[in-house]
Amino acid sequence: MAKSIRLYGIKNCDTVKKAKRWLDDQNIAYEFHDFREDGLEQQQVSKWVSELGWETLVNKRSTTWKGLSDSAKSSLNDQSVIEVILENPTLIKRPLLDTGSERHVGFKADQYQALLG
Repeated sequence: MAKSIRLYGIKNCDTVKKAKRWLDDQNIAYEFHDFREDGLEQQQVSKWVSELGWETLVNKRSTTWKGLSDSAKSSLNDQSVIEVILENPTLIKRPLLDTGSERHVGFKADQYQALLG
């Protein structure tokens, strides 16, 4: 049985576009989930945080991160970050690839090749 691959991100993100193009070029079937349009579930974000660590999951170079207050940034931990991500889904480093058995953030063709090749 083929595993179900899901790609999370926002459709106008250049890195997400590169990842989608790579998956399409490799003829790898996937489902795209747009954070803004399709939303996020608390349980899902909690799972990502516990699996990847919030420091890996959060894009500290994003406009959204830069817009957070210093006190909000300094008080983040594995619990508090979940609410902040649910309120600001664009904080998540994109894209987030879910192969069904593991999660990976960001896009590099060689890493995708190793994961999915």
